[in-house]
Amino acid sequence: MTEMLNLTQKWDKTFPQSGAVEHRKVTFHNRYGITLAADLYAPRGAEGQLPAIAVCGPFGAVKEQASGLYAQTMAERGFLTIAFDPSFTGESGGTPRYTASPDINTEDFSAAVDFLSVQDNVDPEKIGIIGICGWGGLALNAASIDTRIKATVASTMYDMTRVNAKGYFDSEDSEAARHAKREALCAQRTADYRSGSYALGGGVVDPLPEDAPFFVKDYYDYYKTARGYHERSLNSNGGWNVTGCISFLNQPILQYSSEIRSAVLVMHGEKAHSCYFSRDAYAAMLEGNPNPENKELLIIPGAVHTDLYDRTDIIPFDRLADFFRRYL
Repeated sequence: MTEMLNLTQKWDKTFPQSGAVEHRKVTFHNRYGITLAADLYAPRGAEGQLPAIAVCGPFGAVKEQASGLYAQTMAERGFLTIAFDPSFTGESGGTPRYTASPDINTEDFSAAVDFLSVQDNVDPEKIGIIGICGWGGLALNAASIDTRIKATVASTMYDMTRVNAKGYFDSEDSEAARHAKREALCAQRTADYRSGSYALGGGVVDPLPEDAPFFVKDYYDYYKTARGYHERSLNSNGGWNVTGCISFLNQPILQYSSEIRSAVLVMHGEKAHSCYFSRDAYAAMLEGNPNPENKELLIIPGAVHTDLYDRTDIIPFDRLADFFRRYL
């Protein structure tokens, strides 16, 4: 079932390689038959079965960026980890390229759990996940359906269905606004079909306008500079297909987050433009939840959205390690 992927073997990450960690490339498939590419990180010299963590995100990034940094850092703390490219992006398979799906991308997390569950050096009863940015919301969605996931961290999360359907800060939450979006996207579908190709929406704006809002400057500072640029990152380059996220407009995730029994840590920067996603998702998850005692909201003072991508002086990795050791 696994497609042969052409994976680079060079170290092409946006962060330095750790001498305390062993690294190799792996592949696995989801139940839609799409083969996913991943970097596997293991504590050097570790023996026996280890607790494991699958990491993905941010939305429009690749495993060589923030998710790989999280995975390597957690491996330094004793976990076997994988950072994977979602379907249709990076080194992973799936066509057409540069598209997203609430269902398939939630499935990508469960497929990572499939893979980890059958590794000889992984304890299948001790598997967790980390989702960053848009994959934070998808991680919560995965935790609400996959009972094999024993602990979940959502870092600097977006609910991609909410932002697509309602706009930032719910400023476009009306039938008229959604209808206008649908008309534009459907017109683009016709144009794409006629041309035989999918138009790209463009990544993070470049050059940066002088009057750009702070959160756009924040993304530019990560994706368009040496700090976080990567040649395979959608956000660093041409972006998603214009119609790539159309299904998010009409298909909310997190419908049953209040039924998540496993442990969840929702982590966000206090100054992030996106912090409301985490605050609201956490509140909704607790409402009527039979297991509120293992849920936590961690607000990091002064931090902005991309600080939790790569700022190792701000991301509380020791706190994350303690969380996973407690619940895995």
